[in-house]
Amino acid sequence: MKHRIIIGSLITTLAAARWLSSAESPETAAPPPKPRPLIQMAILLDTSGSMSGLINQARTHLWKIVNELVLASRDGQRPDLRVALYEYGKSSIPASEGHLRQIVPLTDDLDKVSEELFALTTNGGSEYCGQVIQAAVSGLRWSESPNDLKVIFIAGNEPFTQGSVDPKIACREAIARGIIVNTVHCGYQGSGEEEGWKQGALLADGSFTQIDHNSVEPQIPAPQDQEILRLGEELNKTYVPFGKAGAEGQARQVAQDSNSSSVGSGSSVQRAVSKSSGFYRNALWDLVDAVKEAAVKLEELKKEDLPEEMRKMTVEEQKAFLETKAARRKEIQAKIQELSEARKKFVAAEMKKRSESAPQTLESALIENLRAQAEKKGFGFESKESPSTP
Repeated sequence: MKHRIIIGSLITTLAAARWLSSAESPETAAPPPKPRPLIQMAILLDTSGSMSGLINQARTHLWKIVNELVLASRDGQRPDLRVALYEYGKSSIPASEGHLRQIVPLTDDLDKVSEELFALTTNGGSEYCGQVIQAAVSGLRWSESPNDLKVIFIAGNEPFTQGSVDPKIACREAIARGIIVNTVHCGYQGSGEEEGWKQGALLADGSFTQIDHNSVEPQIPAPQDQEILRLGEELNKTYVPFGKAGAEGQARQVAQDSNSSSVGSGSSVQRAVSKSSGFYRNALWDLVDAVKEAAVKLEELKKEDLPEEMRKMTVEEQKAFLETKAARRKEIQAKIQELSEARKKFVAAEMKKRSESAPQTLESALIENLRAQAEKKGFGFESKESPSTP
């Protein structure tokens, strides 16, 4: 009888174990969260002697391009953005290196991209389009997902076919990996087609655009500008630098505010709007972003890595301090977004009154093609982004 009771108990235990195993099986477990969509963009700029206008356009319009992509989403998710930067055609870069260099790998540190754009200089050289495209295709960590948007924009003014690397081969290598190549020719109408720029784009499912690289887009002051700029400065006060990268990161943030201001108030406004978006992330040096993204644990940080004002706080006090900063940041971001929407309507109405249309520039080429190519990947573009969007 005792043996029967023991055996019965074992059977009951095994049955319960099987039920628990079944309940936790992959078939009934909650599905893992979908990976966030990704947009990767490599910008390849000709920095030979005649291209100072192109560099100025890139500096001026970086934040406007970012603000356009902020509106993108797929399946209710905002994408992550990674930007890389190359220069080519500069004689001070050795011929053995193809007169080209990778300036910034694919990164979400937009202040770093801005910093490097403002550090660029030009001088005469040979422009090898095929070689720089091939370098970007093989030298960057591109996503393996066919659903992510992966694009190269190459801008220049010399024949596309120069150099030892056939650009046809380089463009085919790109599209074989799902990387679209868009070509932007800087020069008079028709010359880009004659010099191979259009064919390069067609080989890699991209678009060909002809621009005036010396054109300057008209600046239209708006009633919202001064308040947006003021709030942009207030936003900086919500950042909490920490660790070895803290001081450098904060200094870079302020320097890029200044750089944007140096090329016009419109650029400063666009930068402030970008800083109020989900693309502007600084988890490497800002403790608010780092904690939000679980990049660090407060309990594990050394006292010397904390800012002076936090070193005597308990962990609970530190958390409360950062939550206050985060709440203030969210409040400011929301105000900037609201003002930005009103500003867009004002500027559009003014352009219509003046019967003005923006010239075809690097910025317009990038935005137009990025939108079209993102939509083919299932992205939609909303009129506005909430700063709290994950």
